[in-house]
Amino acid sequence: MKKMMRYLAAVTALSAMQAGHAADGFFDSSSTEVGGGEHVQVVRLAMQKDWNKNWLPAGGYHLSGYWDANVAYWRANQWLDVPGSRKNLAVIGITPVFRWEADDKLGLYADAGIGAALFSSVYRNTHRQLSTAYEFADHVGVGYVFANKWELGARLQHYSNGGIKHPNGGVNLFMLKAAYHY
Repeated sequence: MKKMMRYLAAVTALSAMQAGHAADGFFDSSSTEVGGGEHVQVVRLAMQKDWNKNWLPAGGYHLSGYWDANVAYWRANQWLDVPGSRKNLAVIGITPVFRWEADDKLGLYADAGIGAALFSSVYRNTHRQLSTAYEFADHVGVGYVFANKWELGARLQHYSNGGIKHPNGGVNLFMLKAAYHY
């Protein structure tokens, strides 16, 4: 676990050094997330594009948001509900995220989003089986943006197909996030 955390810190630092890409307007922050749920561990890399909106201003805070494009590696540890049976999955996704943040974009924030995700194969880990590779990805989170442009956060993430097809057991994750804003 220590080795993985060092690797993720290095990847995040390298992403932060790519600040020159922010000038072209394609993205303005990048993040690394680690976490997991019931017999699954997840590493997620993402790039964000801020909407730079100022909706519902109140008391030095406002509602804004960003686009989050991501790719993730999932390690399932109880594949087909067999203890010790493992499977690796790749997941790509895009999520519009609404964020309640300070007017200067620093300090505490809360955010929530519902997006789309595509799994490399249908998720059949533990008794939490999903029946499609396409899933909805929703989350709620809180965090803090520091004056040096680094951000730390935590979120609860849920994946399910919204009842499109059964079974639809859903997958719940707890994720920790480190991001850098260019």
